[in-house]
Amino acid sequence: MPTVTEPKGNEPKLHLATPPSAEPELFAAEIAMEGKSLNFFPILLILGLVFVVGGTVVYFVKGVRDVLTVPVATTTVSQIIDSQHAATIRFSTGNVVSSVNEKPLDPHYKLLSKAGVVITKPKSGNALIVDLTPSGEKLLGDINNVQKNKNADGTTAYLVPLAVRKLVSIDKVTMIKPHLAQVDYTWKWDANRLGQEFEASGSLVQSFSTWDRATLIKSYGVDFYSAAPAKASVVLMERDNGTWKPYTE
Repeated sequence: MPTVTEPKGNEPKLHLATPPSAEPELFAAEIAMEGKSLNFFPILLILGLVFVVGGTVVYFVKGVRDVLTVPVATTTVSQIIDSQHAATIRFSTGNVVSSVNEKPLDPHYKLLSKAGVVITKPKSGNALIVDLTPSGEKLLGDINNVQKNKNADGTTAYLVPLAVRKLVSIDKVTMIKPHLAQVDYTWKWDANRLGQEFEASGSLVQSFSTWDRATLIKSYGVDFYSAAPAKASVVLMERDNGTWKPYTE
């Protein structure tokens, strides 16, 4: 009959091995990644600061270098002056009747007559017969940009330039800030042959009364064209294409 053998007390017991935990390795990896992130952030910050500071320096250096030179200022101011309206005289020939736009009894017709441009003859209390003289026709033919138009009432209207402004010199260029400059300059009138007859200090104009001289200066192109050159200034702004124009706020 089989015999059951009891196990001895001193036999070795079997032990199940516990697998090593992966948590320390994961923790170490996280610490390493955080360390790398912390080290990368200051680099980004430094690069950003370098970009901002570098861009600012480049902007101001470029601004300092982009100054308005005298030759460019001369060209720009000359263009501005040339674009300004010339001093002009407007009159009509034919049977000129007083209206809102025409005042034949004002002294400019008398001044044109004294200058030999027209011949006038009274027609009625508020009208004047005006004819262009041969010398006046030749004079107008020698002046540039004279406008001549036929009116509905049969008269012929003339708009005649008397003088234009000319640049004498650029006196000073002051940079207010990058791309913005103030230009101080000198200009004078350049009168044509008829404009010389409309000189306020000339003998023809001086032959009129004080009231008529004031009217001629206010409304009919008379001015001190032979006066000394005048001083003026303008603020210019540089455009994106490198040209300069008058600054307007």
